[in-house]
Amino acid sequence: MDNYDVVVLGGGPAGLAAALASNECGGKTLIIEREKLLGGILKQCIHDGFGLIRFKEKLSGPEYSGRYIDMVLEKDIDVETSTFVTEIKKQGEEFLITIVNSKYGVKKIKAKAIVLANGCRERTWRQVFIQGTRPAGIYTAGTAQYFVNMMGYLPFKKCVVLGSGDIGLIMARRLTLEGCTVEGVYEAKSTPSGLSRNIAQCLDDFSIPLHLSHTVTRVFGDDRLNAVEISKVDEKMIPIPGTEKIVECDGLVLSVGLIPENEIAESLNIKIDRKTKGPFVDQNLMTGLEGVFSCGNALHVNDLVDYVSESGEIAGENAAKYAKEHKDRKLIRMNADSKFLYAVPQYIDINSLNQKVIAYFRSRDIRDKMTVKLLYDGQVIFSRKYNKLKPPEMERITFDISKLNLKDNGEINIVMEG
Repeated sequence: MDNYDVVVLGGGPAGLAAALASNECGGKTLIIEREKLLGGILKQCIHDGFGLIRFKEKLSGPEYSGRYIDMVLEKDIDVETSTFVTEIKKQGEEFLITIVNSKYGVKKIKAKAIVLANGCRERTWRQVFIQGTRPAGIYTAGTAQYFVNMMGYLPFKKCVVLGSGDIGLIMARRLTLEGCTVEGVYEAKSTPSGLSRNIAQCLDDFSIPLHLSHTVTRVFGDDRLNAVEISKVDEKMIPIPGTEKIVECDGLVLSVGLIPENEIAESLNIKIDRKTKGPFVDQNLMTGLEGVFSCGNALHVNDLVDYVSESGEIAGENAAKYAKEHKDRKLIRMNADSKFLYAVPQYIDINSLNQKVIAYFRSRDIRDKMTVKLLYDGQVIFSRKYNKLKPPEMERITFDISKLNLKDNGEINIVMEG
C-alpha cells in the first residue's frame, strides 16, 4: 500500500498549486485527477485575462495551467489521472483512500493529510425550474464552451444566454465570434452577476444586449429547441404575468451559478457553510475535520484564478506541515455582519504559527463609499475604505494577529460601515 504525506484531490489550478506547495515543504505528495489531463476547467478557457496577479502578464487558460503543470512535472510529485476516489475513511491519524482506474482497478492508499481541490459544477436548467419539454439545444455555459473550444463544434445558430455570470458573458462573445447570433443575455437580478470588465468587453464591444430583471420561464421544442419564453420579474425575482414574450432560437446557454463540489467533504461529515457552499475553515484552510484542507472553488467560488492558486498554496503548505507535526487547534469565530454575502475563513486558530491571515469576502449588495473593519474585543484591528463594493467582485484583505492577545472565548467581527 502506497503511503503519502498529502493527497490532493483535483488537478486544476488549486490542486496544482497545493501539490507544489506541499512538495516544497517536504511532503510526499500525490495528485488524483478524474480527467485524462491535468489543468481543470482552464483547458477549455482559451480567452486571455488569467495570471495578471500571479505572473504579471495576460495569459490564456491553457497557458496559465500549462505553467503550473510544467512545474509539477519537474518535481517529485506523483500524479494519477483518469482516477476516481470511491471512499475515504479516517483511521486514527491517517486516511485510507480507495481509488479506481483502468491501470490498477481498485487500489487503496494512505495519507496523513488531504487537500480537497475538487472545483465546482454548474447549475442546470432543472435547478432553476424552467418549465417545458426536454429538447436538444440547452447547454450550461461550460458545456457550450467545451463544444466550441475543445471539439470545434458550433452547437447552434441563434441562442439566448440566461444569466450574466462571467462564463455566460464570455460565451456570448465567443459564440458571436464563431458566427452564432446571440439574441441577448437575460438576468433575473436587477444587477449583473459578472465582472464589469466582462460586461464591457464581451457585451458592449459586440453590441449584445443585456436585459436585467428578465428570465426564461419556458422552453419549446420536441426533438430540438425552437423557442423560449422570456418574462419580466419583480424585485423578488418572481415572473410578472402578462410580460411574457416568445423568442425564437435553437440554443439556450445557462450561466445560472456555480456550486462547489463537496460530496467527498460531506461523506466525511465535514460541516458546510450554507453561504459559501464550501466547508468551514480556519486561516490555514483546514476544515472541521483534522487533516482535511479545502481550497479553490471547492471552498468558495472565486472570480480570479490567481486567488484560486493562492488558496491552493495555503492549503498545500499547511497540509504538509500538519503531516509532519500535529498541533492542537484553538478556534475562535470570525463573524461577518449581514451586509456581507460571506467571508472566508470563518475561524481563526489562535494556536497556529501562521499569524498572517488572508481573508476573502463579497458584499451582499452594491454599496458606495464603505469602510470594512475587523473588530476584536471592541478594538479595531483592521480598517480599509472602498469606493464601491459589488457582489460579483470578490475582495481580498490581509491582517496580522501576532500582536493580538486572542483568547479562547473571543471572536473577530467583520463589519461594514458607510
